[in-house]
Amino acid sequence: MAGLTPGFAGADIANICNEAAIVAARRNGESVSMDDFEKATDRIIGGLESNKIMSKEERSIVAHHEAGHAVAGWFLEHADPLLKVTIIPRTSGALGFAQYLPKEVYLQTHDQIMDIVCMALAGRAAEEVFFGNVTTGASDDLRRVTQRVYSTIQTYGMNSTVGQLAYPQDSGDMPAERPYSDATAEAMDVEARAMVDAAYNRTMDLIRERKEQVDMVAKLLMEKETITHDDMIDLI
Repeated sequence: MAGLTPGFAGADIANICNEAAIVAARRNGESVSMDDFEKATDRIIGGLESNKIMSKEERSIVAHHEAGHAVAGWFLEHADPLLKVTIIPRTSGALGFAQYLPKEVYLQTHDQIMDIVCMALAGRAAEEVFFGNVTTGASDDLRRVTQRVYSTIQTYGMNSTVGQLAYPQDSGDMPAERPYSDATAEAMDVEARAMVDAAYNRTMDLIRERKEQVDMVAKLLMEKETITHDDMIDLI
């Protein structure tokens, strides 16, 4: 259970246990099995399974998007290990998601952060490589990328242009007065864009290099809808 729920609080674990009991009751089970816990975890993380009907083309795009995340994470040195990836739509609006097991690392280097950024960008990169276009499916990925990249610049002092300084990030709808000039803010924006562009180009190169593996994972996803770390071992 601990392996399925890294970073979860006690209340989150309690919710999963309650949900697992409900899942077991629905199948008239005499006890709660590990499969029930896994289904409950998916529901807590991604929401209930949706009866949303996608076209074959949309399903293929989602499968390649999630396969891009999975394969990039497999080959990036500092990325978190993959637990499972699914293309089952959820009531939360997610058309698919990948679940990882974050490593118990309390300090991160710049290289480690950028590997995680690359993994987050890999879904969009896969869309561009396989379909020559991108969709709105990467919106949450881009939000996380933006937050992480600006943190390296503003919070962790990991940018040579901005220097060894830490600036608070705006939070909420009412931004506080900035303790830095417009010129510094512009420099942050330029550096953030350059970092993301470099990460995206690196990710595109990786997806092109591993295009065959991405396509195999995507096809297996379309067949099974959910695949695990063990399935990835068999393919890659």
